[in-house]
Amino acid sequence: MTIQVSPSPVPNSNAVSLTSTLLDKDSYLTGLLDEVTAASAAEFLQELRQGAANWVRHSSIPTTREEEWRFTDLSALRQVQFHVETQLKSVDISALTLPEAVNSRLVFVNGVYAPDLSAVADLPSGVVVGNLAGFSKSQQEVVKQYLAQAEGSQEVFTALNTAGISDAAVVWVAKNVIVETPIHLLFIAVAGEQAMVSQPRCLVVAETGASVTVVEDFINRTGAENEGVYLTNAVTEVWLGENAQVSHTRIEREGAEAFHVGKTAVTQARDSRYTCHALSFGGKLSRHNLEILQTGEQTETTLNGLTMISDRQVGDTHSAIALNHPHSTSTQLHKCIVGDRAHAVFNGKVFVPKAAQLTNAGQLNRNLLLSSKARVDTKPQLEITADNVKCAHGATVSQLEDDEIFYLQSRGINEDDARKLLINAFAAEIINQIPVKSLQAVLLNTVNSLKSLTND
Repeated sequence: MTIQVSPSPVPNSNAVSLTSTLLDKDSYLTGLLDEVTAASAAEFLQELRQGAANWVRHSSIPTTREEEWRFTDLSALRQVQFHVETQLKSVDISALTLPEAVNSRLVFVNGVYAPDLSAVADLPSGVVVGNLAGFSKSQQEVVKQYLAQAEGSQEVFTALNTAGISDAAVVWVAKNVIVETPIHLLFIAVAGEQAMVSQPRCLVVAETGASVTVVEDFINRTGAENEGVYLTNAVTEVWLGENAQVSHTRIEREGAEAFHVGKTAVTQARDSRYTCHALSFGGKLSRHNLEILQTGEQTETTLNGLTMISDRQVGDTHSAIALNHPHSTSTQLHKCIVGDRAHAVFNGKVFVPKAAQLTNAGQLNRNLLLSSKARVDTKPQLEITADNVKCAHGATVSQLEDDEIFYLQSRGINEDDARKLLINAFAAEIINQIPVKSLQAVLLNTVNSLKSLTND
C-alpha cells in the first residue's frame, strides 16, 4: 500500500530539546503528562513517546482565547487531578456486545486490554485484530510505519495520547480481503473514588482493495449511584489504501461527569471510500476532532454525525476535510439535538485547493433546540480556490413545530409522545444509516430514553 507518511511522528519534534528553557509551559499539563507516561512501554515506542512528550511540554491546555476552542471552556478540566488506573477491573459486558461481532471484539477497560472479555476468531485469512502489546516484534515493526504518522499529531491532546502510548487496538486488513463481520472495539470506563484518565489508541489499516466495518464504542459502566469523574483522551488513525473501503461507526456514551476528547485522523488514497457515523450522547464535556486527508484522486468521503445532549452538557464537533486532488466527492450531514441548558458546537471545514478540480462537496448542519435556554454555535466553512467544482454548505437551527405536535395530538397521541416521536424521527436519519442492525436498535432506544430532552 502506498501512503504518504509524515517524516516525523510529531512535526518539529527533532528541534525540541529536553534541556530547553521553554520546558513545562503549562504546569497542569506537565503533571498530567507525568501521570500518563509513568507506565513502561515496548522499546520500539520509546522514541515516539519521547518526541510527543517534548511537544506536550512546550504546549498548554487550550483556552477560549484560541479560535478552535473559543466556544468550549476546559477550565473545569483543569480543576481535576487525574490518575492512571493500571489494574484491570472486572466488568459485565453482556449488555454491551453486538450479536454481529460475537467473535470479532476487542475490549479495553480503563485503557487496559481485557483478553478474557475479548473474542477474535473465524476472521478471514489476511485479517489481524488484536492489541499492539501482544504482537510479535516483526508485526510491531510493520505497525510502527503507520502508528502516530497521520497529519495533526502535534495537536496537544493527540500528542499527550502518543506520549503515554503503551498499547493500542489494531485492525489490519490485507490486500483485497473483504471482511463481512463488523469489528467491535469496546472501550469501557469504570470510574472510582479517584478521578481517572485513560488514553485509548486505535489503528485501522485497510490495504489496497480491502473492505472492513469498524464499530468504536466508548461507554461508561459506573452505576448511577457512583457517577465518577474521569477523562477519556482517545486517538484513532485510519489508513485506506487504493480502492479500499472502510465503514466506521464511532459512539460516545460516557458518564455524566466525564470529560471526553477524541481525535479521528483518516488518510485516503486514490479511489478509496470512507464513511463515518459519529454519535455523541454522554459526558459532561465531549469534543471530537475528525480530520480527513486525501492523498489521491477520486476518493469518496461520507460523514454522518449526531450530537444529542441535555442538562448542562457541552458537545463539540470539529471536522476538517482536505481535498487535495481532483474528481472527489465528500458529503457531510451533522445533526444536533439540544435540550435543557446544554450547548452544542459544530465547526466543519472543507478545503478545496486549485489542484482539486471537479470536486463535489456538500456540508449541512441541522440543529434542533428543545429548550429556550439550549444553545448551539455552528460554523460550516468552505475554503475554495479551485474554479471548476460543485460545492455547497449550510446550517439550520429550529425548534419543534407546534403545528406538527398538534397534528399528532389530533390523531390521539399525547403531547409528550408526540414530541418524542418527532425527536426520534430527526435522529433516525443518522442512526438508520449505521450498517449494524442491532446497534441501530440500541441507539434508537437511547434516544427514546433521554426523557429530559423533552423538558423546557
